[in-house]
Amino acid sequence: MKPKPSTAFLGELVGTFILVFFGCGSVAAAVAMGAQIGLFQVAIVWGFGVCIAILLTGAKSGAHINPAITLAFATVRDFPWRRVPLYITAQFLGAFIAAAVLYSLFSGGIALFESSNGIVRGEPGSEASAMMFGEFYPNPGGAAFTTGALEHITTTQALLAEFVGTAMLAFAVFGFTDPKNSGIQAKHVPYAIGATLTALISLLAPISQAGFNPARDFAPRLFSSLAGWGSYPFEILGHGWLTVYILAPIAGAITGAYLQKILLSRK
Repeated sequence: MKPKPSTAFLGELVGTFILVFFGCGSVAAAVAMGAQIGLFQVAIVWGFGVCIAILLTGAKSGAHINPAITLAFATVRDFPWRRVPLYITAQFLGAFIAAAVLYSLFSGGIALFESSNGIVRGEPGSEASAMMFGEFYPNPGGAAFTTGALEHITTTQALLAEFVGTAMLAFAVFGFTDPKNSGIQAKHVPYAIGATLTALISLLAPISQAGFNPARDFAPRLFSSLAGWGSYPFEILGHGWLTVYILAPIAGAITGAYLQKILLSRK
């Protein structure tokens, strides 16, 4: 029995909020407060975030919590296309609210981080603080871009990282949730997906911050634009915010879902 639209909407909103709150929160705590030491500590909080979100909201909406995954379910499985706008709207709204809540919690720490490092919000160099919300390539790591860093990771490499990472994440999601897959029990699926996301972020975050989720990137990026960074988060990468962090994950998720269907499905 499919959940009512209102129930599904709330489930996706809350689930995406949880994911972004934990995930972007770990980035904010690391950059602004020095709370985390090393990439893996950030990555595993993202993994815990997706696991908790699935456990709490999976029964309400299926816990897609990612527009790319929703589009993949509609394309490859029998998820109704009429529900896609509902899910995507809820996902973007949940991510935006999470970004607003995180800013209210960390605004003092962010301001101190910026003043201590000579960062003027909305000016070149402010990607060091804006990365707590939207994503950039190469991963700023809490510091302003240098010419060498910008030349080290190209747009093509970042796009490929987001495409391949999302494809592998979708391959895992569709494989773990395939009813014909006897290799994993349903109760273990949230933990398996969380572990997959942790591993992918640990590997690919140095290149592109490893978003794999258009809602996770665009909604917090939009919030940062409204919170003082202005148009800078959308300008520094050119059209990269669209091609790398929205289009590449969508294409990757659909590709990964099709690969699972072709290679692992018994039909």
